Amino acid sequence: MNALVHRQTAGPREAARWNRGRILANNLRSVAGRAYPRIAGLAREPSWVFFEILLPFLTTSSFVFVYRALAAPPEYVGFVVLGGAMSAFWINVIWMMAAQLYWERDQGNLELYFAAPMDLMSVLFGMAIGGLVMSSTRGAVVLVIATLLYGVTFSVAQWALLLAVFVLTLAALYGLGMVLASLFLMWGREAWHLTQLLQEPVYFVSGLNFPVGRLGFLGAMAIATLPLAVGLDAMRQLAFAGSAVTLGTPTPEVEALILVAMTIVFLVAARFALRTLERLARREGRLVTRWR
Repeated sequence: MNALVHRQTAGPREAARWNRGRILANNLRSVAGRAYPRIAGLAREPSWVFFEILLPFLTTSSFVFVYRALAAPPEYVGFVVLGGAMSAFWINVIWMMAAQLYWERDQGNLELYFAAPMDLMSVLFGMAIGGLVMSSTRGAVVLVIATLLYGVTFSVAQWALLLAVFVLTLAALYGLGMVLASLFLMWGREAWHLTQLLQEPVYFVSGLNFPVGRLGFLGAMAIATLPLAVGLDAMRQLAFAGSAVTLGTPTPEVEALILVAMTIVFLVAARFALRTLERLARREGRLVTRWR
């Protein structure tokens, strides 16, 4: 249960000590405690870092060679490199955010989350921050190595907007991950199949390795629903300013506003879903794994 419920069920003296400052400090400690294992894991398991970087880099390289063999515009190579870097964040959202609470239930940790005097949102924020550090390492290495190896030339005219779009994309992505974490927990075993479904198909409709505008109506639907498609298209337009192959989609300014709206909607939806889960956990006990 969250800090408010804990305060209501505790004794009068204990409840009096749970002021807003203490509640905030307790939730911040929860965020740090949940982010720490993912950040520390980078140093404790170097092999994970190696494979997390090598395998996506091979995938990115294969598309680079395909576009070069087809004599495609040189911007396409840059599109693939940028898409390969951003794929790290989507994989982290799907495997380390969306399915995480379902795995925590199987490991017996979910009951501790609901019983602890903290807001469950702090647990998801900690997951997001830790996963963001992990994914940033992989994405940055793929971007730098591929850029140097394949001679990608960026043409950026609005650095501030590019940085803002990148931050908004991550905020919307991890907000979506928080929503999916709640839904996957309620759907149970179907979470595994949904995780598989949201990986490769999303790569296609998001235009990970090609301009999403080439998908026509399907690309427009992706921009309206998927943060990865919106953010990636906006970053490509800003990183390769003046490229004709990025035409057919909204301007970066409009896509930045779409990302702001997505971030707000996903965070509010995640808050509502977590409150619903807490209510079900206390009232019906439907979220706890039952041993027979």
